[in-house]
Amino acid sequence: MSRPIYFDCHATTPVDQRVLDAMLPYFTQCFGNPSSITHVYGWEAEAAVKLARTAIAEAINGTPEEIVFTSGATEANNLAIKGVAEAYFNQGKHIITVQTEHRAVLDPCKYLENLGFEVTYLPVQPDGLIDLQQLQQAIRPDTILVSVMAANNEIGVLQPLAEIGEICHAHQVLFHSDAAQAIAKIPLDVQQMKIDLMSLTAHKVYGPKGIGALYLRRRHPRVKIAAQIQGGGQERGIRSGTLVTPQIVGFAKAVELGIAEMASESQRQFQLREQLWSILKKIDKIYLNGHPLQRLPGNLNVSFEEVDGSALLLALQQTVALSSGSACSAINTTPSHVLMALGHSEQLAYASLRFGIGRFNTLEEIEQVGKLVISTCQSLRRSKQYF
Repeated sequence: MSRPIYFDCHATTPVDQRVLDAMLPYFTQCFGNPSSITHVYGWEAEAAVKLARTAIAEAINGTPEEIVFTSGATEANNLAIKGVAEAYFNQGKHIITVQTEHRAVLDPCKYLENLGFEVTYLPVQPDGLIDLQQLQQAIRPDTILVSVMAANNEIGVLQPLAEIGEICHAHQVLFHSDAAQAIAKIPLDVQQMKIDLMSLTAHKVYGPKGIGALYLRRRHPRVKIAAQIQGGGQERGIRSGTLVTPQIVGFAKAVELGIAEMASESQRQFQLREQLWSILKKIDKIYLNGHPLQRLPGNLNVSFEEVDGSALLLALQQTVALSSGSACSAINTTPSHVLMALGHSEQLAYASLRFGIGRFNTLEEIEQVGKLVISTCQSLRRSKQYF
């Protein structure tokens, strides 16, 4: 049987062959522990980690010392939010985030609320962007952290990071951004954007699963953080645990490739997305979710009236791999909190598809999938399978 066409690149991406080739020697030949500094095996691994740390730092205009390796963006988000809360609670217990954040940000915030912190959840406008004036008004003397994601994992909307950074630094409030979907896809500059903490991951950009990083600013200001995992003291005591050299090497290679090919690949994915949208627009009562242009080039999220979203996904799953929202929340039966925050009804929030177009998708696949979605939607409407 032929496998379904893959259009779920916001959930994860395949490992690029070039990334895998870079990783393989560190599984079998250069397999040493980077902390074993008394012999050549450890030196090889340590050198590889240093090179990788430098590559990832350069991709966001940070320094190698500001990169803390984690198991992924979820851990990086938890380390950033809980770590700042624990380190700065004497200065205040107020945090600001956004209603459309990933659960890896919202759930740590809920956890902190149980410990006595107060969290403001900013609404978004119908296009998914925050209102900067509302952010400014939400900052209080006891605000210690603002957390706003760079690119939304469901609707692909790109928040104005530089403007948010200016507001935060003007009020001497730390700024954290979950950039799991953004790294090596859009330009990121922690200096120009005044970002103090940034969460990253490899598997959204054709790197391996199980590796991510937290950027932690060391100057202007030097950000303090409380470790959430204690043990061997790796990563300067911020995140203990043996470093996974193959994944770290793969992470760096994936980021390097993404940066090198960003301009051409962004344009290619944008054209594919626009072609898909031009096909899908022929369906009656279809709605684009999120800002039409200020979004990831490979993201298209749409909702359908008079269609049962579950029936639509079920009918398509043999031929195309799609999702209706975050893979991390796929087991939930509630409508997408992101789409509800845009002001959608429950029916529209349920009846949505997220197309994650990636590096290996083609124009032929776009046209095939577009026609398939149209025919499937029309068939479901004729059979009256709607919410």
